[in-house]
Amino acid sequence: MAIAAVSISPVGAGVSVSKYVAAAIAVLEAQDRVRWQLDSMFTTLEGEPAELFGLIEKMQAAVFAAGAVRVGTVVKMDERRDRPDVHMEDKVRAVRERLRAGDH
Repeated sequence: MAIAAVSISPVGAGVSVSKYVAAAIAVLEAQDRVRWQLDSMFTTLEGEPAELFGLIEKMQAAVFAAGAVRVGTVVKMDERRDRPDVHMEDKVRAVRERLRAGDH
């Protein structure tokens, strides 16, 4: 299992890029195998690496289809083979628990 942070941005599209982000997110909404979460700067994906890369490619294609002529894509992936049961919420929960315990 892998968790990936993805940012797909059109270059030269002006100040607002929400139209392009919506096009990329529509790709995620149309599938049900990869879990995902949208935030203000990145979209987090969770699933098997091959599936993640395939979806990222489709998301990028959707941004081009929405009218972008140049696209920059940033991917940061964390794949744990020793603990395949760790999910994106678990990583956030571990940090919050340390903060509550004063362990920082």
